[in-house]
Amino acid sequence: MMDWTDRHCRYLHRQLSGEALLYTEMVTSPALLRGGAMHLLDHDVAEHPVALQLGGSDPVELAKAARIGADAGYDEINLNVGCPSDRVQSGTFGAVLMRHPKLVADCVSAMRAEVDIEVTVKCRIGVDDQDPEEVLPEFLARVVGTGCERVIIHARKAWLKGLSPKENRDVPPLDYELVHKMKGYFPNLHISINGGISTLDHARDLLESGLDGVMVGRAAYHQPSDILSAADPVIYGVGEVTNAEQAVHAMLPYIEAHLTAGGRLHQVTRHMLGLFAGRPGARSWRRMLSEEANKKGAGPELVLAALEHMSQIAQDVEAAQIS
Repeated sequence: MMDWTDRHCRYLHRQLSGEALLYTEMVTSPALLRGGAMHLLDHDVAEHPVALQLGGSDPVELAKAARIGADAGYDEINLNVGCPSDRVQSGTFGAVLMRHPKLVADCVSAMRAEVDIEVTVKCRIGVDDQDPEEVLPEFLARVVGTGCERVIIHARKAWLKGLSPKENRDVPPLDYELVHKMKGYFPNLHISINGGISTLDHARDLLESGLDGVMVGRAAYHQPSDILSAADPVIYGVGEVTNAEQAVHAMLPYIEAHLTAGGRLHQVTRHMLGLFAGRPGARSWRRMLSEEANKKGAGPELVLAALEHMSQIAQDVEAAQIS
């Protein structure tokens, strides 16, 4: 979710669900320690609970980065062992680490020794020609041996050569059964599943099947209302269903503050394009924000105008259906 789940995106998602654990985009330890990318740690207190996802392969650097993240106020540090992108591979980050379970264990141990907050791992079931039935149990055993109590498993292999990052999200087949098998092997390990989950009902079914958690990525970004609006009552048993209109109005003070601080409207609204996905007028909403939000002087009034225009289209559609 690099370049996707930034602080503006997370603030929006928090307006839809007060309970879901949010994750940052992956931030590499070298970027924090040597690249001066401390701005990537910026977040609003309203985002909590929120986890910082780190990329890296040097135990010493990751421990320092974890300390920086903990000092910044994050609730969890997550080590990414699942991203298959070329730039991540070139730095020995992400999914390539599935080939080095001992190194991952060393990294997790170093991070846990440095911080008091929880350190978790997100992984794949394997990479390239690995046999997931063999390598995943060994990998998890190494991680559990460090004292790590929670992992997120993307239920697909990653093909580091031959498939693009986008293809790696769709082409390798999902193996939910293997993830369930891991829960049987490691009953005390909190296992969340990721990959191919596009509805809240599907997430609930997976939880009811015996898994401990569900991570939703692309669907939560592209159709945030569908995934998050009812998450609190349906998954957590608290609160009420929210809606996209409520989220839009809740974002207006945040947008105003962002503009006052020198930001641009599109930096926030680019994450709001999917709020009304599948609803009448959604195309108008996306078009107005996409075409106008980047213009100088664009502000909250554009968001309200887009909302009003979309609402009028929805009313016209409803009237036509009645007649």
